[in-house]
Amino acid sequence: MLVIGAGVHGLTCGVVLAEAGRQVLIRTAERPRETTSAVAGAMWGPARLKPPERVLYWATLSHAEFTSLARVENSGVHLASGRMAARFDLGDVVPPETKLIPDLQRCDEQELPDGFVWGYRGTVPLIDMPRYLDHLLDRFLAAGGEIRLGPVQTLADAAAECDTIVNCTGVGAHELVGDPSVHAVFGQHVVVRNPGLEEYFIELSDGGEFTSWMPHGDRVVLGGISLADDWRRTPRREISEGILRRAARLEPRLADAEVLEETVGLRPGRESVRVDVEHYRGARLIHDYGHGACGVGLSWGCAFEVAELVEGKTE
Repeated sequence: MLVIGAGVHGLTCGVVLAEAGRQVLIRTAERPRETTSAVAGAMWGPARLKPPERVLYWATLSHAEFTSLARVENSGVHLASGRMAARFDLGDVVPPETKLIPDLQRCDEQELPDGFVWGYRGTVPLIDMPRYLDHLLDRFLAAGGEIRLGPVQTLADAAAECDTIVNCTGVGAHELVGDPSVHAVFGQHVVVRNPGLEEYFIELSDGGEFTSWMPHGDRVVLGGISLADDWRRTPRREISEGILRRAARLEPRLADAEVLEETVGLRPGRESVRVDVEHYRGARLIHDYGHGACGVGLSWGCAFEVAELVEGKTE
């Protein structure tokens, strides 16, 4: 069978299917470390996406897998405590996924940075994406999977090659599938040398700018920005300067941190996540895309559902 795409969803689907005994070929226009997935923050956390019931299911399965992977050496996954905070009051109602965080508790006023009025503290999986993608690729190859560098130009080409196809192309689905609801959401991070941070911080915001930091050993990924319908893929100095300025304002240890790199990725925005089956030119085409900024956190749950669709257990 054919999986299109080698980001976190393509690789995770490949792992689940290959480890179940399927013969799997991944075709990809970009190597795993060149995909948007490679530059994600990244953490497991609540995903405010549609459809909510299925998103909760995917997030629940993914949380269990990431928690288990945190005990695997060199997986790139570790458990970290930190804060999720907002500059406006979100009340006492929290997303249902937060029930999976065993030590979740409301922050008191002293635990919040200046200007923030709401927040929770809890331990969640953090994922060092370059290392994690290497881990997934190693697992995929060890299970007998094959990866081939080269784009799939059309779905007709894919259907002529294989009768079971898993489409994990992210923003590429806009063109490959002809799905006009898929749009690029521009994201940029600044990666700095870790000045001694062990806890994460993420600002919950409805605006385009927010502050976050995700420590991964000797480096920290700083965010962030979210610009809809922006397809450019080069870092912008003014955005990096804003990210560094906001981070240093909340965490002084980041003020003089050495900048290691600036990264850009195009998150696959869509009104709702698409995981379903389409019958196309004699082939079964299983779609798995449209996860926005939550692709990593939903990846295992979606991959397990894809595997069920491959086996014909659900449609």
